[in-house]
Amino acid sequence: MKSTWRNLWLVSILAFISLNTASCYTITVDAHAEECFFENVEADTKMGLTFEIAEGGFLDIDVTITGPDGTVIYRGERESSGMYTFSAPTSGRYTYCFSNKMSTMTPKVVMFNLEVGDTPHKTGEKEDDVNHNKLEDMIKELATTLKTVKHEQEYMQVRDRIHRSINENTNSRVVLWSIFEASVLLLMTLGQVYYLKRFFEVQRVV
Repeated sequence: MKSTWRNLWLVSILAFISLNTASCYTITVDAHAEECFFENVEADTKMGLTFEIAEGGFLDIDVTITGPDGTVIYRGERESSGMYTFSAPTSGRYTYCFSNKMSTMTPKVVMFNLEVGDTPHKTGEKEDDVNHNKLEDMIKELATTLKTVKHEQEYMQVRDRIHRSINENTNSRVVLWSIFEASVLLLMTLGQVYYLKRFFEVQRVV
């Protein structure tokens, strides 16, 4: 019973820590520019990238993940959002790049999160260690799931903010266009009245 409560307490602590340490990054990628980030990991380590374009142009960007040997693991062109996970085939430095080189003048605001799992356990461990590692793996899996849920909530908030901004911009344009049309109509009416008035004044003189 004590062991069960201890395990539950450990799960709660790890979940709490994961929720507090799990945070997304926000960067601005200027036009014709590229921003890259690096992670040094061991082989077979699980890695992941989740991203969302918050502001800028058509809300698109080029994404590339490159391995230590220069091999392109993932490439996406003009993407607005995405999620990609993989296991590192070799040990070394992995590069994540966001490229806005296709944009002529508009910078892009990118919200993203890099996930790097723990180094895989070595073989030849004792049975007690194996059982302990299984429990540890279950706890880490739960913590990862909680982090994923938190990230999804953050991305939903970003999407909501983007859609609200688009709706507000569209509404503002409609209002401005309506004011412009009303102004043009008023000017045309005044112009016609003035023209007719001048026309009849000329007729009286003649």
